[in-house]
Amino acid sequence: MSSSTHLNQRESVFNQEVITRFELYNSLFLTLPFYQVKDTGNLLPFFSAHCEKGAANQDSPAEIIKSFFEKYVPGIDEKEQLNRLFRFIQYIERQVVLFDAIEDSSFNKITRFEDSGTLQNLLQQMSGDEQMRETIKEKLQNYSLRIVLTAHPTQFYPSRVLTIMTDLIDALKTNDINSIDVLLQQLGKTPFFNKQSPTPVDEAVSLIWFLENVFYHALAGMQNKLNEAFDADQFTHQLLEMGFWPGGDRDGNPNVKTDSTKTVASILRQVIFRCYYRDFRNVKRRITFRGVENAMAELESILYENAFSPKEDAVDLQSKMLDLLQQIKDVLIADHYSLFTEIIDDLVHKIKLFGCYFATLDIRQDSRVLRKVYAYITNQTGVQLPENYNELEEQEKLKHITFPEADFHCPDDLEDALIKDTLNTIRLVKKIQQQNGVKGCERFIISNCQQASDILQLIDLFLLSGWKKEELTIDFMPLFETVNDLKVAAQVMETLYSHPFYKQHLATRGNKQSIMLGFSDSTKDGGYLMANWSIYKAKVELTAMARKYDIDLAFFDGRGGPPARGGGKTHRFYASMGKEIANNHIQLTIQGQTVSSQYGSVDTARFNLEQLFNAGIVSALHQNHKDLLDERHKELISIMAQESYDLFMGLRTHPLFTEYLEKLSPLKLLSGVNISSRPTKRNSDAPLKLEDLRAISFVTSWSQLKQNIPGFYGVGTALNKMKNEGHWEEVVDLYQRSGFFKTMIDNCMMSMSKSDFRVTAHLKNDEKFGAFWTMLYNEYELTKKVLLELSNTQILMETAPVERKSIAARERIVLPLVMIQHFALDCLNKGCDEELTQVYNKLVIRTVYGIVNAGRNLA
Repeated sequence: MSSSTHLNQRESVFNQEVITRFELYNSLFLTLPFYQVKDTGNLLPFFSAHCEKGAANQDSPAEIIKSFFEKYVPGIDEKEQLNRLFRFIQYIERQVVLFDAIEDSSFNKITRFEDSGTLQNLLQQMSGDEQMRETIKEKLQNYSLRIVLTAHPTQFYPSRVLTIMTDLIDALKTNDINSIDVLLQQLGKTPFFNKQSPTPVDEAVSLIWFLENVFYHALAGMQNKLNEAFDADQFTHQLLEMGFWPGGDRDGNPNVKTDSTKTVASILRQVIFRCYYRDFRNVKRRITFRGVENAMAELESILYENAFSPKEDAVDLQSKMLDLLQQIKDVLIADHYSLFTEIIDDLVHKIKLFGCYFATLDIRQDSRVLRKVYAYITNQTGVQLPENYNELEEQEKLKHITFPEADFHCPDDLEDALIKDTLNTIRLVKKIQQQNGVKGCERFIISNCQQASDILQLIDLFLLSGWKKEELTIDFMPLFETVNDLKVAAQVMETLYSHPFYKQHLATRGNKQSIMLGFSDSTKDGGYLMANWSIYKAKVELTAMARKYDIDLAFFDGRGGPPARGGGKTHRFYASMGKEIANNHIQLTIQGQTVSSQYGSVDTARFNLEQLFNAGIVSALHQNHKDLLDERHKELISIMAQESYDLFMGLRTHPLFTEYLEKLSPLKLLSGVNISSRPTKRNSDAPLKLEDLRAISFVTSWSQLKQNIPGFYGVGTALNKMKNEGHWEEVVDLYQRSGFFKTMIDNCMMSMSKSDFRVTAHLKNDEKFGAFWTMLYNEYELTKKVLLELSNTQILMETAPVERKSIAARERIVLPLVMIQHFALDCLNKGCDEELTQVYNKLVIRTVYGIVNAGRNLA
């Protein structure tokens, strides 16, 4: 069947299953009398239509709000108008949840026409091709997928809402109207936001909900399929792995303390035992035979105690549990005709997958903090360093790092909280490994890593804190983030690979090196094209360096939700990696709304996990298929990236750039959104500077403006330069032949599809910001024009009609929120009394939730 037929079928199913059903259930939802003003639901469709009409006329949000109340609710005062706007927000927030639930409930019906990326499709392809099966099996001998959940302030749905969504999805699958009605009523009465900012532990608990309710089942299902197809038990490594950052990532978050890390590690352990215990209860219902009583009783005791009465002195029990299950299985085979051994096998596979840790808790800290800690501990332990050590050239520094061992304990009364936390956490990691297993906490990530000494000094910190060289079960992972850091990354790694001590340490870790690359900060630093190209080039150089020293390299990609932060159709990037780039181990962060949008249910998680897993396999099977860039292609991309970079840097240094964001987006108010324990910027007490602003706040602010500048700005100018200089046919050839370049451009179009310059069109006549807005709009229009010509399409995302319609529907739902937000910001900029200022601030903050939730990968 042709791809166009599949697209048409998917679109037809989407219209029927999602759009039509949303209109049906939304009409039911709008009649529910939730709030103080009983006609809110009746008024909302008129308000939505009024906002759409006003946007089409390019009216200002203030004019739209004012004319709506004059026409539909005349005679009410300002206080009551604001009250109505809050009620609208509450309804729209829940409309977004309803649309999410309907879309997720239809997921299997829509994606059944898109099975090319599923594990089942891959297994079907190889069923009659033994050579293909052996090729895949050989690839799997050194292949893995690691998904790492991160605590980012855009996972807006609290667990209580996620639970309702899960039940609503199940009810919608069968159109159980009575259950749907009750669940919509429950949704209407359930608060969506926290009155206080969550602690790091609160954030961890929210994401552990996904581990327990989604990933536990999705990964186990995938593992079972792999075991059946390839006898995956014979592999000496894990094919599927989970990672976890909440409670471990302290980069720029002063609220993450050693106690947070300890608590989260304990919760992860307890929750995985609860999962095992629930499964064991099913085992117990079936395994009722003689000969297994003692092993069953001992296993039940272990699972129950660790699930419900955890102890401080817990130990890693993975081997013990597996031994008991093997004893039970042996009896079933010998005495009971192998009855129910498949139930035992299922639990065995899960315990092998998740151990006593569920997900590896990563530790992350900034290199600047670690340098400060190193200066402190060397002074305290008598390690001799020159007074001018920090000013020395890198090669001279390395001569003074000698890796002595000590057992330094941080004083309880130490005033410097960062030094105290770092040293206590290094000691805690050993305890976590003893309790949860080595994999419970074995990775330390150095943010803003700029030189080899950043890694080697960290190793010294471990050795001076009680760790032994021969027992250093830690992977030290540099994170290269800025465009400049990416340029020198290969040089830094060569220094490490050739360093005698580090070379010896790598040997004890199986000669495996993980390197993290940050998409978000590199986009903020250099724009969309330059960020993607810089990371691509760095990967090529780092791969060549690793192969030179016979290192098994894994890239850990710090990807956010939107294309501007490395998101979008992520699996296509991995499928397009050529043999120049190490692709044996796919590791990436899943954060923000991407968690609930792509991994919110077992069905969606399984599909997206399989697509990522398959991407690396496909890359291996078709290494010469649309993956290698020749020298001319590289030259073209390099020229375009530089042109785009120059324009983006010109924008960043524009005198109105920061003020535009501060006044016209909710940037300054994001810290008031009680969804994250993390500040919106590093150095949170200092005045706002772009370099301190977190990439997530930067990208979120532009998405709230409905301009998505980081996802496209400079791309149009770069492509137009190629066209004007006579290289257009070469660029078209590049788009058609290179999977990497095509994915990058297609993701750019996705980002632009979520832009709506009509919302801010009134600014074109603004005395202060008019010229600045026009500059942004002109680049948007130019980029749209050349992208449509490049892709030979008439509208953005023409070749992805389902995704395009989903985005359009969501944008329609939240347009009133966008208008309310900009109306409130305008009132704040004009100035008002203290009481109204608080109300308008709250109005802005409340709209942020729904806009990001609807965008699904906006932040």
